[in-house]
Amino acid sequence: MGTDTPHYTTKQIINAALALGLPVAAWRLPLTNVTHVCISLEKALQIEHPELENSPYGFLFSPFVTGEQPSVFIKADITYSSETGLLQFSETVAQAQQQEFIVALEKARTANYSWHLHTSETIHQQTETGFKNAVTEAVKTITDGQMEKVVLSRTAAKPLPEKFDLVDAYSLMLEAYPRAFATLVSVPGTGTWMGASPEILVTIDPEQIFRTVALAGTQPAINGEPVGNAIWRQKEIEEQGMVERYVLSCFKKLRLREYTEVGPRTIVAGNLMHLRTDFSVDLKEVDFPTLGTDMLHLLHPTSAVCGLPKEPALNFILAHEGYNRSYYSGYLGPVNSPDGTHLYVNLRCMQLQKEQAILYAGAGITGESDADKEWQETQHKMQTMLKILAEF
Repeated sequence: MGTDTPHYTTKQIINAALALGLPVAAWRLPLTNVTHVCISLEKALQIEHPELENSPYGFLFSPFVTGEQPSVFIKADITYSSETGLLQFSETVAQAQQQEFIVALEKARTANYSWHLHTSETIHQQTETGFKNAVTEAVKTITDGQMEKVVLSRTAAKPLPEKFDLVDAYSLMLEAYPRAFATLVSVPGTGTWMGASPEILVTIDPEQIFRTVALAGTQPAINGEPVGNAIWRQKEIEEQGMVERYVLSCFKKLRLREYTEVGPRTIVAGNLMHLRTDFSVDLKEVDFPTLGTDMLHLLHPTSAVCGLPKEPALNFILAHEGYNRSYYSGYLGPVNSPDGTHLYVNLRCMQLQKEQAILYAGAGITGESDADKEWQETQHKMQTMLKILAEF
């Protein structure tokens, strides 16, 4: 690229992609200040069983239950970094396509474009009564010994503020949640999602270090209060222990013994605190080239979004939750990017429709759960996105 290469803003890049009807994903890794964008010049690929190791660079967006919705892959034909402000085209992009995108970029300096919508605008809403009844039923099922834990979730529809702007909302999210994995994904037919997730599913960095976490237990974070003062109830400690054992059971299935475990410790994510244990494997020392893909398929859906044992918990969710989670509590992130592969669980998120936002939140239900408290927990979790909407 020459020295006279034009520089662009994240807003221009995303708006140009929307203007041309192209799939686009923007993300920022925790505790960094660079937004990356990738755009596919074709329809987003639908893939059944993602394989991380052989994948080209792109962005993966997968649902809670594979099969009900497709896993979508946005191939990185066009990439952008807010650090440089520069645009890059992959070698497969023809000169005419490059020119078409650059023309769209010039128009995007002055205009805003609508985000991509889901093919069906109707989303079944879970009511307070419906959610609490499901919690009561879950406690009964757990007490009967049919499962140890289940995660139940719900939705809330909020009208979009009159002056709502997609990329401005993403920028506000970056400022508000520097420790989260912040994302904006917009794909024709699949729709538009935005979120600030605290939970790693699988990451492999450029140094070939594999990481995953066990994250569970929730309480409101008090401003200025050091995390060392957090007091955890037995319910949250047990819940986190279950998730931890689940990760270890996945390692055991793969006969993997060479891993490092740190935690549990208290971490802050937005307005909430959680218990987290970190696991890592040095792939330079451990000969396990497919560990990323193998762990991805074993872990998802994790016990932090589904329950334990996985089968009865998943069956309970599908029978009693009362709506389709779609991409909420699925996973998303860049694959084989210059920064590596970073897949996070799609939490603290919202789906954008034409005139409203659908917010999603869940709570881990154990034998000690109280329906009113669990409802409150989902209210706390929805604050992450409500705060962003309130800024407009």
